[in-house]
Amino acid sequence: MTTLNLAKEWLRYAKSDLNTARHMFNDVHPKEIEISCYHAQQCAEKSLKAYLIAKETDLPYIHDLIELIRLCTAIESSFSTIQPYCVSLNPYGVQVRYPNELAVDDSITGQAINYAEKVLEFCEKTINDLGQNQNG
Repeated sequence: MTTLNLAKEWLRYAKSDLNTARHMFNDVHPKEIEISCYHAQQCAEKSLKAYLIAKETDLPYIHDLIELIRLCTAIESSFSTIQPYCVSLNPYGVQVRYPNELAVDDSITGQAINYAEKVLEFCEKTINDLGQNQNG
């Protein structure tokens, strides 16, 4: 499997996390807002890792979106545009999974899903552009 194909597989998993976040927020009653926030963070994490894979960078075994966005921005400065989303999503990787660690509500959860979607879209476009440049 090429690195580009592997990166696209990571994006497929990121989309699955985004779909899960939306489902748990929109279709499950009562809403599972903490789980939705967690899957939003996972979507962003896998999207950023997909880019690092596409750039043939050694993938760090971390869940810290702040460090991942730093690594991506060091390669491609335009990643700075999605840094605020990553900073906002970062606590949902661990803290939101445990009682009394991080309070979330419907508004925060909706925002987390929106931010994850923006990170995914940015990474997917950037990776697709890489593929076109390699083929063109």
